[in-house]
Amino acid sequence: MNSDDIIKAGLRTVELEGNAIRDLMAKIDIKFSQACNLLFKIRGRIAVLGIGKSGHIARKISATLASTGSPSFFIHPGEANHGDIGMITKDDAVLLLSNSGETEEIISLLPLLKSLNLTVITITGNENSTLAKFAHVNLDITVKQEACPLDLAPTASTTAQLVMGDALAMALLQARGFTENDFALSHPGGLLGKKLLLRVENIMRTAGNVPIVASNTTIKDALLEITSKGIGITAVADENNMLLGVFTDGDLRRTLDSQININTCCIANVMTTDAITVFADILAIEAIKIMKQNKINSLICLDINKKIVGAIHMHDLLQSGIC
Repeated sequence: MNSDDIIKAGLRTVELEGNAIRDLMAKIDIKFSQACNLLFKIRGRIAVLGIGKSGHIARKISATLASTGSPSFFIHPGEANHGDIGMITKDDAVLLLSNSGETEEIISLLPLLKSLNLTVITITGNENSTLAKFAHVNLDITVKQEACPLDLAPTASTTAQLVMGDALAMALLQARGFTENDFALSHPGGLLGKKLLLRVENIMRTAGNVPIVASNTTIKDALLEITSKGIGITAVADENNMLLGVFTDGDLRRTLDSQININTCCIANVMTTDAITVFADILAIEAIKIMKQNKINSLICLDINKKIVGAIHMHDLLQSGIC
């Protein structure tokens, strides 16, 4: 095949699968609404079953449901016939995927599903199939033609299955009032999860890593503290660890310009008393905003009593993966 033929083959695939998706528009109807309502009302989880290519799609649909507020798990029909069906309880619902609607491994499970009196939703390409007739609601994903040139390999049909599954998941998401915070709780390791969950106290420097000096410390010794802790700032505290002020690289430049003797002058005479600080329990993303707005790279962190509990540098925030 030359380049033109390869491009034509790719475009044909995209066109046929696009057509399959567009044809679904007419099938998001009262049956779709009924299926969503049935799944919304269950007290348990949604067990999703499929085999072969439909099995791969079923796994993805189950993962999408679970991450968007509808607890779900995947069961391989073959394994279900050998014990895994015990994972399903009477409070669950079952979502069955089969383009033909005649998958033997799934059909063999129907008597048990009936005995458990479970809600059964099917996604098939044959409304007259065994599975479609058994279901409380069948969602039709019939495609006119597979994208495979031989019209054999599941392509357009599996795309239609996936889109129908996503449509169910998103409709249920809205019905449950699922929010960004809910999504973050399901994705604590992702960027959104970190932005909505990670707090300054989770990543700030604490204990001996926090630069702190007393008010009577000389500027020279305060500089040693800044250097040893390596974040370009030191807090100035009283005997109860209450913040009195901070001394930064900028303060040092102003001090040197004033020709003050750093060997004898106390830090209290040159510190910044109206320091920008943060509470340790605020979101880390808020600390980033404060740093950017004030063009600073370090912050002293306080508890609710305004005692010093930590310090944070922009590098700490970058290393956390939040930005």
